[in-house]
Amino acid sequence: MNTHMKPGDVKYRDLANEEFDTRVLLAHAKEQALVRKYEDFLIVDVDSHHYETDAFNEIAKYISDPVMRHEALFQGMARGGITSVDGSYQELAGRITRYPNRRKEKVPPEPHRDITLMHRWMDPMGVDIAVMFPTPMLNLAVCPRVELEVALAFAYNRWLCETVLDKDPRIKSMLYLPFNDPAACLKVVEEFGDHPGCVGFMVTATHYKGVYDNAYAPVYSAMQERKLPLGFHAVFSWGDQSLRLTNRFIGVHALGFAWHNMLHLTNWVTNGMPERFPGLKTVWIESGLAWVPFLMQRLDNEYMMRPSDCPELKKKPSDYMREMFFTSQPMEMVDNRAALEVTFQMINAETQLLYSSDYPHWDMDLPSTIYDLPFLSETAKRNILGGNAQRLFNLKPVYADWKQELRGAKGGVAATA
Repeated sequence: MNTHMKPGDVKYRDLANEEFDTRVLLAHAKEQALVRKYEDFLIVDVDSHHYETDAFNEIAKYISDPVMRHEALFQGMARGGITSVDGSYQELAGRITRYPNRRKEKVPPEPHRDITLMHRWMDPMGVDIAVMFPTPMLNLAVCPRVELEVALAFAYNRWLCETVLDKDPRIKSMLYLPFNDPAACLKVVEEFGDHPGCVGFMVTATHYKGVYDNAYAPVYSAMQERKLPLGFHAVFSWGDQSLRLTNRFIGVHALGFAWHNMLHLTNWVTNGMPERFPGLKTVWIESGLAWVPFLMQRLDNEYMMRPSDCPELKKKPSDYMREMFFTSQPMEMVDNRAALEVTFQMINAETQLLYSSDYPHWDMDLPSTIYDLPFLSETAKRNILGGNAQRLFNLKPVYADWKQELRGAKGGVAATA
């Protein structure tokens, strides 16, 4: 490109002037779903997102403290610019069109906008049930105002339950835990743990608290008693002391998502948490999979040399890790299928791997990412795409409308909510 070109010399298609529709964007995904006959089985997406900031004025009204509620409504919850550590890098300067255009997508007045937008990506992809997470709030754990994290956590969870989860059986969530305040975490579990749309609780992995701290024991006990899993959702943070050394987005993104879950999983295992809370299932979300075999080997090697460091453990770290659950996205689809197959074997993927799309983010994975793997049996594909999540979260199957129709035409039993 000629660096001396004038701004007016550049000619390009201005997507900002075109009407955006998620269903059109995902037309090829729907074709995939039909060809692969996704109507024959349940698909559960264990990591999908909405942008809660679009409804922030609604959420802020749920903040109990009137002073903080006024401050939240005044300030909003916006992102920084190009010089900030949380600049808008993921949308590739607008080339990922669903980022800049989603706010302008036209929807009917009912149901709530978030429900409509969720269905518009779920249906083409063949997803029947989606576990829904916030997006900007995932960085809330590094906010220096702990009381603000607590207030927003309760406000968001109440808003989500009343506005979205209560209205649609196809949308679930692992609700946000304000991990900087253990007492508040327990209150969240006690208030929301019995809500039908709550299938567990989620901790943002970018935080600086030890997961082994005894202050969290009542929280873990309450979740274990309710048979609700604990998820660690990874994010990246350019504000992290070590990750500040990366000067490219690709670096902080590649390392950040894996690093924080590696750290907390290591602490979880080496401090004997699986033995202390044997009934508490853990889910490690949005870190990909390549790091898991590395950590298994690294921890096993250390443990066999000095098991006295982990007196609570009754077996090798990798044995505990094989009982954990991992979400698939972003699955490392590099030119080394043998490595991917070994990874699936090492983590017992047929029973422990959970499909996730991470939609609408730039590095999303369609269900075909799993379905097209040649080394998986049909049973394994169906387990990973939905069966494992159905068992983990005790989900009642409910299918997308178009899948219901095709199942009925084939003489199958249509699932109902």
